Parts: sequence; structure tokens; C-alpha cells
Amino acid sequence: AAAGHPGEDARLYDTVEAVGRELCPALGITIPVGKDSLSMQSRWQQDDAERVMTAPLSLIVSAFAPVSDVRKAATPVLDADADSLLLLLDFGGGRNRLGGSALAQVYAQTGDLGPDLDDASRFRTGIETLQMLLARDLILAYHDRSDGGLAATLCEMAFAGGCGIEADLSTLGADALAALFAEELGVVFQVSAADLPTIDAVLRDADLDGCCHRIGRPVDGGRLRITHAGASLIDEALVDLRRVWSETTWRMQALRDHPDCAREEYELIQPDARPRLFTRLEFDPAEDICAPLVGGTRPRIAILREQGVNGQVEMAAAFERAGFAPVDVHMSDIIAGRVDLAAFHGIAACGGFSYGDVLGAGEGWAKSILYNARARDAFAAFFARADSFGLGICNGCQMMSNLYRMIPGAAHWPRFVRNRSEQFEARVAMVEVLESPSIFLAGMHGSMLPIVVAHGEGRVEPRDTDAATLLADNLACLRYVDAYSEPSEIYPLNPNGSALGLTGFSSDDGRFTIMMPHPERIFRSVQNSWRAPDWGEDGPWLRLFRNARRWLG
Repeated sequence: AAAGHPGEDARLYDTVEAVGRELCPALGITIPVGKDSLSMQSRWQQDDAERVMTAPLSLIVSAFAPVSDVRKAATPVLDADADSLLLLLDFGGGRNRLGGSALAQVYAQTGDLGPDLDDASRFRTGIETLQMLLARDLILAYHDRSDGGLAATLCEMAFAGGCGIEADLSTLGADALAALFAEELGVVFQVSAADLPTIDAVLRDADLDGCCHRIGRPVDGGRLRITHAGASLIDEALVDLRRVWSETTWRMQALRDHPDCAREEYELIQPDARPRLFTRLEFDPAEDICAPLVGGTRPRIAILREQGVNGQVEMAAAFERAGFAPVDVHMSDIIAGRVDLAAFHGIAACGGFSYGDVLGAGEGWAKSILYNARARDAFAAFFARADSFGLGICNGCQMMSNLYRMIPGAAHWPRFVRNRSEQFEARVAMVEVLESPSIFLAGMHGSMLPIVVAHGEGRVEPRDTDAATLLADNLACLRYVDAYSEPSEIYPLNPNGSALGLTGFSSDDGRFTIMMPHPERIFRSVQNSWRAPDWGEDGPWLRLFRNARRWLG
């Protein structure tokens, strides 16, 4: 707030009163700590006059709450195969106020009245009711209306689900434009037609039936059709809407990032394009290949990290689930002699931002080993043992690739350099597991499945062995693929621009494997942002860690 500016102190008081005395008690929540910025104005002299620039009062609240079961979640991805309906739960009282909306801004206006939370108790009841429906698996998909309005909500759900929508907004008031673009509080959720009587009863018992509207249904055909009072408002092919939707991003991305990457991503929006994420598994992820080893000794594995690394917890959890005893080992422990790698069967070099992703990042991490006699000798002795193994992920991949002279059978490993897009890439991509000696990927070759990537320097730069030779000699173990199961160099299907899509490599004997993607972040099915409906508790990538445990015996 601009304290002291005419009218601002009164607005600040009204805001604190509305939030502290009215809204928080009604919702049963607290704001435990706050930071006030009461200097939202600047004063300066110009042309012998005092100039003042004042920012409007604003309140930003970051919220957190306990989650008892992360598996009870819904996303905007429509279930295109279900016989279902789309319901709108309107917390705006049917008012459809356009002040401050995206529509008003397009016309260089601010509008009059903006959306508001008029009935906090009804809002609380609505959220609690939605949580109850979600807990009973009665919500198939869910999306918020208040960021962009109903038009944006329906578009985003159609894009995410890859299916058309037919909607009729006649029950949302006489003003069709306001019904489409008002950013009032509200949610759109998809429900099975068979469950509708149950849902109607639940809403009626909560006194929410008056603010719930049946607005449409998912349909085949790839079009978004919206009507109001018998008049057609929108009747467009989804591919055309997606191109319009994405053009601004493309233009900005072409200026900010690599222009060819921006164009390639935009050109992926095609009619009848296949879903980019899918699974083709050559193994059963529900099979616990380590079951015969349960109850035996848990082998110790060193979870290696360096300054800036942040993936050690996920890595330890994945190896622990596979039957190992993970031990947190910082590089300073090895350099100081507090930890001896001779006490471990395996090492896992984790990802994150080693050295803040500057000073060579993973290469700098490698130099902390190569240029320290104690660390160099410890790692050399570990790599030379016939019963040792190691996994390098992301920064850890980059680090281990620079130790290639120390690792038996790793002379062919490439360097990993700046992404072709010139940006840090954090997304989900499709990979194929290639046939290779890797002990981690045994029995998985031929499988195609999603994986998380998060790196700024993941592009393969061969040293002495080119990508085609690595592939022909079965020394590459992972590569990016497209929706047609073909290796891809197209951005963002291949997020870093590596030749032939290669992104993981094995040593000659398979004991050491490096890869840029992050299997440790998605070893549980529920950790995946998209997953196949037939996956159980264990995600397919848990097999990678179980393979290491089985190899040890």
C-alpha cells in the first residue's frame, strides 16, 4: 500500500478488516505471518515540480494446507471416453461482473465492478463439498473459472483432454459476453452421467443446487461449440483455437529463446495429432523383482550431493523403496575423509543446481574430485571394484561424464552442454529405453514412457564417438521419441537438441549409467503428472532401481 497517499490508509484499513475480521474467520483459516510493503509510491522532482507515482493497494496470500491422500486429485484433463456432463459451480451469485477481466483489458478498459467473494460461508461449503465428491471418486476432471473466465476454462479443458465440448450457457444470465468472460469465483467439473443423481443429492443437501449449472458435455469431433439462448457463440476446431491461443507465446518465445525451437513447438499443433504422452511397456511395473530379497541385508548406497544439489531426497527414497540403505554423503565428507566409499556398494550422483549451475555446474563438481587427491583416489578405487555400480542423474550425469577417464568402459561418454533452446527446460518428455548393457535398465528395453526433465545443460556433445556409433554399439540407453514412437530432435519433444534424441549412456559392462532425465522423481505412479490408468502404486521407473538391487543379489 502507498501509506500516506490520499485515501490509501483508509483502503488499507478496510482490507485488513475484510480479511482479518470477516474472511479468515468465515473460512476457518489463518494468516500466520505477513510482510507489509508500505512504500508503494515514488516521489521525484522534474521540471521544478514534484512527481508522484503510486501503485494500487494489493494483497497477496500464499496458502498451504495438509493433504491426507495425494492420490485423490483431479486435473483439467477431460475423460473423453466417459458418458459425462460438465457442471459449473458458481460462487459469484450469478452476477458475472467484468471489471478487471481479460475481456475489459483487451478493449483497453478496466470496467466497473470486479468479481468478489460475496458469501464466504457458501464458498467454504462449496469447497468442502467438492472435496467430499473428490474423496468418493465422483469428479473426473476439474478446473477453476476465475482466471480468464468460462471461455478460457472450457478451452483449456478441451485442449488438455484432446476432445471437443458442447456447452449451452443459457442458464448463466442474459448477457452472453459476461457469461463467457466474467472471472468470478467458480469451478467447472466433469462427472459421470451415471453418478449425476448422487451428485445432485449431495449438492442439494449442501444447499448448493441453486448455484450449480449443467453447462455441457465432452464430445468427439475436435470442436468447441458454445451456444446461448439458441445463438451460436463459438463453433471452432480445437486445432484452430490452439493455434490462436499459442501464437502470442510463439512470438514471444521466438524473440526470447531460440527462434527455431519456438517455431517447432508451434508447428506441433496439427489436426489429428496424436497425444504426446503414452506408454508402451515391455515389462510389468507391478512385478516386484526384488521380492525374494526382502528380509535380507540392505546394501548401502551413497547418495552423493554437492553444494546446490537438491535431488538427494527423491533419490534416497527411490533406492530405499527398492531395498537399499541410502546414506546422505556430501562431497565435503569425502574430501575431509569422514566417509569412505569402500563402505558402499553403489553411488548415486544427484541432480539440482550444483554450484548454482555456474562455474561449470556438473563439470565443476567433477573438478572437485579430479583436483583433490583424496577424493580422486577414493573414486578411482570405487570405480575399479567389480562389485560397485553408479548412477548419475542431471548434474550428477554431467559430473560423472567428466570422470569418464576414471570409469572403466566409459571412454565413449559425451559431454553435456547448453540446451539448444538456450533455456532451462523443466517438462515431461517421452523416452525409449534402448538395448544396452546397463544393469539399471535390464529387461526394460523397447519400453516407451514419460519421464521428467529439468536441466539447462543437457545437449549431448560427443567427444570421440559420434551419436550414430553410440547407438549402433548399444552404448546409448535412452532417447527421446515423438508421438509416433520415432526418435526425435524436434523441440520440445527433445528438450535439449541432442543428436538422434540420445539422453542416457551406459558403461561397457553396464555397472555405470548416466542420464539427463529424472526417473527418481516419478518412481511412484502418483508422482507423475500424467499416468496410464492401469498403473498401480509403483510407477514403471521403480524398475530401474529394483534392477540395481537384483543385480547385487
